[in-house]
Order: sequence, then C-alpha cells, then structure tokens
Amino acid sequence: MRARTRLAIGAVGALAAAGFLTGCGDAGSSGTEAPQQGASGAGCAPVAGDQLVVLADDKKLQNTDNVIPAVNAKAATPELLAALDKVSAALDTPKLIALNKAVDVDRKTSKVAAEEFVTANNVTQGIAKGSGGTIVVGAGNFTESQTIAELYRVALTAAGYQVKVQQIGNRELYEPALEKGEIQVVPEYAATMAEFLNTKANGKDAQPVSSPELDKTVAALKAAGEKAGIAFGTPSAAQDQNAFAVTKAFADKYGVSTLSDLAAKCSGSATVLAGPPECPQRPKCQAGLVEVYDFKAGSFSSLDAGGPQTKNALKTGSASVGLVFSSDGALAAS
Repeated sequence: MRARTRLAIGAVGALAAAGFLTGCGDAGSSGTEAPQQGASGAGCAPVAGDQLVVLADDKKLQNTDNVIPAVNAKAATPELLAALDKVSAALDTPKLIALNKAVDVDRKTSKVAAEEFVTANNVTQGIAKGSGGTIVVGAGNFTESQTIAELYRVALTAAGYQVKVQQIGNRELYEPALEKGEIQVVPEYAATMAEFLNTKANGKDAQPVSSPELDKTVAALKAAGEKAGIAFGTPSAAQDQNAFAVTKAFADKYGVSTLSDLAAKCSGSATVLAGPPECPQRPKCQAGLVEVYDFKAGSFSSLDAGGPQTKNALKTGSASVGLVFSSDGALAAS
C-alpha cells in the first residue's frame, strides 16, 4: 500500500531518507527465531483465517499519528483551514481503512475514492468561500497520502480555490517545498511530523516531543511548525501508526481483544510474533510489547513491516500476532 514504513523507533528518532520512515528498514529474510526475551507458559499457537483484527493498544504503547493538514503559513487563511478541517471532521480510522481498501484492494483511483467519500459524508456542505487563487496540494509517495490529498482538493475546490494535486515523494522532498510555499498543503501525521521537525531543528539525537496523548503531540507539532513557517489544521480521528493484528479466528479462540489480553493469555512458547527484522530491538515493536505489556512471545518470525509477508503469515496460520499499520485496507471487515 505504501512506500514508507512507520515502525518504531523510540518516540520516533531518526527519520530516514525514505520519507515516512520511522525506523523500519527494508523487509528481512523470512525465518523464525527465538526472541531475546525468554517466554514461559504454553502461549497461543497461530490460528489461520481470512479476516484480520487489530488488538487495542490499551496502555498506549504507540504515539499519536493522527492525520492532520499541514499548510504553508502564508497560505493558512481561516477559510482555507476551515475547508481542510471539514475533511478532518469526517475522517476516522475505520473510514480511512475503507478508503485504503477502495484504492489498494478494489483498485479505484484515489480521485474516485475521494470523491465518493466526500459525497457519502457531506464533506463540502457548509464550506465557506475563501479568497480564491491557486493551491497546490502535495502528496507523498504512497496511496493513502494521495487519497487524502484528493480529499483536500475537493474541499478546497468547494471553498473557491483552483487546486492541483502533485505527487512529490518523501517528506525530505516535500517538507522544504511546503516551507518555501512551492506547495501550500500536504496531508501529514502528527507524531511523525513533530519528530521530523524536531530532529531537523535539533539534531538526530534530540529528545522526542511526540506523545501517546494527542493534545501534547499537536502542541509540540504546532510549536515546531511555527519556527518552520508551517501551520497545521485540526487533527482527524484517523490514525496510521504501528498496530498489532491477529486473525479474527485467533481472537475468538483465545478471547483476546487488547494487547493486555494478549500478554495475559498468550505469553508463552507457542506464540509466534511476526514483523520486520529490527522489531525485537524497537521500543514501538517487540521491545515495547515486553516493556509496556510484559508480553513474551515464544518465537519471532522475521518478515516485513506491515506488508504482505506478515499479513500472509497471519492468514495462513504461520504467525500468532504481527505488526501491521492501523489504517491498512486489509483490516476492512469482510
């Protein structure tokens, strides 16, 4: 679905040149190995199934990567921000999952999926006309960003602007263009953008500023943005961040719906955790599951970061639980 991965480096840490990277790296070779942390108990063997479900992060291991509009400060008029905020108000994670499914699974274009969403959710109703003029909405190099950019296009067009969507690439390319006003708007993710601006200004070892609390993350994001000449609209309820999924059949068999359930019921030798090669050491992946939830898998399967290898391992019964992204179209209910 996307050309970036969001895996888990501390509260983020170094944002690598692939743009939306938060530390995942490339997919590793397939293979199962014992995790660094020992596991005792029987655990929960994998259960094959076609439908995947995300376990609730009830102790807030992950930071708040809510979708939020980023706007060049000089272009951030009240009318423009209000139009973008209409998109935020209409968007939550289940709807973002459905949008991603429409594009990545059902093979609609981002433009068509966005226009259908706007109609179904009355996004343009009540949008006030702005001052007009040309607006370029930048999009990252993955379909979710392109689809949200198309949502912004429709809303801004309703506000009287002439709008063009331009796919630019990774954050290292589009963020400077946003600062300079070469593009005026881009869809962003609150925690990841906060850390990008933080490390850009203060160095790769800067103390993290994002948080599991959305208000704190957005406050830090807006403070960093003010220095960079970037304003931000209202965050949506939609999140695209690391998540851990099991099959519905697994969840039903073992009675798990949260990561606390998983830790309490499934720590043990039969449990297989799947994810990218660096997952065992990452504080938002296996290391975080151990620290925050005291979850101990019996083995670790080195696959990819929320990609087809991990999802296939879950569906075929090779993995008990795997790292996915919370807005993945594969999580849409059957």
